[in-house]
Amino acid sequence: MSDENGTPDTPAGPTATGTAGPRPEPLRFFGTTWVHHDNGYALRRAGVAAGSLLAAAAACFVLRFAYEGIQIADSGAFVSLLVVIMFAVCSALAFGHTWGGFSTRPDPERQSSLRGLLAIGFVGSLLAYFFRSLTEAPGEGLHRKEYEQAREQYERRSTRRTGNPSKKKRRRD
Repeated sequence: MSDENGTPDTPAGPTATGTAGPRPEPLRFFGTTWVHHDNGYALRRAGVAAGSLLAAAAACFVLRFAYEGIQIADSGAFVSLLVVIMFAVCSALAFGHTWGGFSTRPDPERQSSLRGLLAIGFVGSLLAYFFRSLTEAPGEGLHRKEYEQAREQYERRSTRRTGNPSKKKRRRD
């Protein structure tokens, strides 16, 4: 895979579909159906939206049990408030990071440094996935832009010259 746009580095020859050039990068849960919105794309989007919302609701339910455990432990109001604020802030940051990742490729170093924050704020990531899947497949806009740029570059490289270059008239200076 090319690091820049995610298209395969293999030579661009005719594929099973008969088209030559770069191939679209598959998306999680969607494969390459995002290119032409075929093969159950709308159903997949509805399923992803419902699944991510259901997972976020289940996660909030589990977090409620964790909060009740802190209350039972009688650790104090300050600790309870701190835990709620921590999950709220981490979820908001995870939402923003995940949402931004749908339009630009995230920096791998920054991604690895935020791994803990994203794990704590997983509810925000699930909600970002839900909201994005209401309008498009999550990451579709980024992949479509990169795929169209790769197709455009391929078309420019593969256009044939006309005429015989050896018979080209030379300019006299």
